[in-house]
Amino acid sequence: MTLTIETGRWEALGSHAAPIRRLVFVIEQQVPEEEEWDGMDTHSTHFIAWQDANGDQPSPIGTARLLPDGHIGRVAVLKEQRGLGVGVALMQAAIDAARQQDHARVVLSAQLHALAFYEHLGFVAYGDTFLDAGIPHREMVLTL
Repeated sequence: MTLTIETGRWEALGSHAAPIRRLVFVIEQQVPEEEEWDGMDTHSTHFIAWQDANGDQPSPIGTARLLPDGHIGRVAVLKEQRGLGVGVALMQAAIDAARQQDHARVVLSAQLHALAFYEHLGFVAYGDTFLDAGIPHREMVLTL
């Protein structure tokens, strides 16, 4: 499997990111549609992970976004592709983009089950646990 990360605006990548987010967040995690589509997509930098398996047509298998304030979010990988490094590649692309945009730090709201994943990337949790769309989260930060 060859993995490629594409970076761009919502206008170019939204048609690939939206179905992944709908599957992962709205269907799998039961996040209400109105909470998933928060109006920030057109203001953000987006990342799509493309899988090219055996020379077939590449397929989008993961996505993330970087908001103008340095907040990384909407990190989603299709269930069948989890555990293969797709999330790490997406996060590295988002962190690199934040550096290029001269952010001093990046922050994210991590679901509790994903804390170790983000800690492995250097993020540090802070603050209390809170509910977002009914799912327990903690804030995390990475100084760049």
